[in-house]
Order: sequence, then C-alpha cells, then structure tokens
Amino acid sequence: MSFGLVVNIRTKPETRAAFMQKLAANATAARSESGCLTFDVLVHPEDPDRVMLYEIYKSEAAFQEHQATAAFKAYLAEAVPLLASRDRTFMTRVSP
Repeated sequence: MSFGLVVNIRTKPETRAAFMQKLAANATAARSESGCLTFDVLVHPEDPDRVMLYEIYKSEAAFQEHQATAAFKAYLAEAVPLLASRDRTFMTRVSP
C-alpha cells in the first residue's frame, strides 16, 4: 500500500503569487524523487486562495525522505509562513 497525503491550504491574497512560486519549486523537486508517485497541485476555480495538494508516495518511509530534502525544508521555512491556514490529512492508498 502507498502512503497518501492531502493538504488543504488557504493562501493570503497578498502572498498568493509568492507562495505559488515556492510551492511550484517544491512540487517540481518532489516529482523527481524516486519515492514520489504523484504530486498534484489543484486550485479552486472560483477561489484562487483555496489550494489542495494531493501527494502519493511509495511508502511512509519515502514520504519521510521527501520531508528531509532541501526543497521541502525550504518550502516549510519560506512558503508555509505565507499561508492563512494549512491542514494535512494522511491516508493509505488501497490498491484495487
């Protein structure tokens, strides 16, 4: 079973552009990791301050490796403080 993560984000209008730039860098780096199967960034069509991340990793260990990368550490330090809110939900992907 794979390890999944859904992150519901609320940006601040005045920091949205800067946040999205930093998020893009983290997403690009994550997608190049061998343990990352999916890293999708979705934005609500009527409310651009509502962002959802949908991430799937091969295992929880692969997710832990992701969190240890320089890109993720930079994202935490530079991007997360720009947010109004961030809620993470961890899940297990069940194969059919």
